[in-house]
Amino acid sequence: MSVKITNAMSIDVEDYFQVGAFEKCISRDDWDSLPHRVEQNTDHVLSIMDDAGVKATFFTLGWVAERYPQLIQRIVENGHELASHGMAHWRVTDQQPEDFREDVSATKKLLEDVGGQAVRGYRAASFSIGERNLWALDVLAEEGYLYSSSIYPIAHDHYGMPTAPRFAFTPITDNRFLEFPVTTVEVMGKKVPCGGGGYFRLLPYGLSKWAMQRVNERDQQACIFYFHPWEIDPEQPYQKQAPLKSKFRHYTNLHIMESKLRRALKDFNWGRMDEVFLVS
Repeated sequence: MSVKITNAMSIDVEDYFQVGAFEKCISRDDWDSLPHRVEQNTDHVLSIMDDAGVKATFFTLGWVAERYPQLIQRIVENGHELASHGMAHWRVTDQQPEDFREDVSATKKLLEDVGGQAVRGYRAASFSIGERNLWALDVLAEEGYLYSSSIYPIAHDHYGMPTAPRFAFTPITDNRFLEFPVTTVEVMGKKVPCGGGGYFRLLPYGLSKWAMQRVNERDQQACIFYFHPWEIDPEQPYQKQAPLKSKFRHYTNLHIMESKLRRALKDFNWGRMDEVFLVS
């Protein structure tokens, strides 16, 4: 690559049964009784990052930290940034301001107590901050967070804020709090996702590589990439009862995700969210 921009690698630490796609067919009451795979999968992610010499940001559920505190400690001990993904994967669109405040405050304290590291970043479950609930960003700033990566500047059936800027912006007047939207590439005047997740699994690697290079070289901006530990686990329990669209989005190309991820880790420069974007 001609431009050696350092991009931000991020992992949303949640288990396969906690995803938004399954929220209508898997009860929260059953979470503890289901086979848990988040610890082994996240440990595998840590191994992949170590192989590549990459430090990343782990947006982690408080629910995971309560049950697997040693995993949280391993994330920190390996030099990664520990950040918040909320307590139990509630969409912000389903929370009232007081519930959201309690959630993000309790999660921040829990992660800091377990990990022994200041938690400065937050990512909403299912990128559920947008035009209708921008108040959530004010709450995050008031609760001591320095940044969020919760807005996807695209149109999607479950999330998205197409009017949002493509790159980092300060959403609160007279406040240094930052929002880092997940990366999109501009193609023929339209924003096209290229920040990881399902799009990365579904599309040919060459297309994703081209898109991220375009952001680095034409826009001179760092990309924000994300994925989940369950995306490198093709052996996870299959949810027969899930809707067809949900199964397509969740299971397609799980078997090749790890190899594609390793290629991306090799082809680009990567770092933690805080080290890429925060001055101090």
